[in-house]
Amino acid sequence: MKKLTVVATIVAIAVPSFITPRGAHAGDGGAVAAGVAGGLLGGMVLGSAIASRPYYAPAPVYAEPAPPPVTCYWTRGRPYWDDWQGAWVRPRVRVCE
Repeated sequence: MKKLTVVATIVAIAVPSFITPRGAHAGDGGAVAAGVAGGLLGGMVLGSAIASRPYYAPAPVYAEPAPPPVTCYWTRGRPYWDDWQGAWVRPRVRVCE
């Protein structure tokens, strides 16, 4: 696909430099209109070839199983001496299993 784009770009740049523009004449039999129509048709074909890329599905996603439910409860912790209160204190402690 990239090679086709590079070739199309080179052709689009190189071809106009070799062709010298001529004025349109009333008696040319519609050659200018045919050239314009051919250029538009060729551009549509080339543009659709570049734009149509195959669609690839995303990779499958594997989900890990849900973790077991966590049970938590509050209990009394280890007692310690609190100098501020001047007493033994047993704080509340959250325990999760």
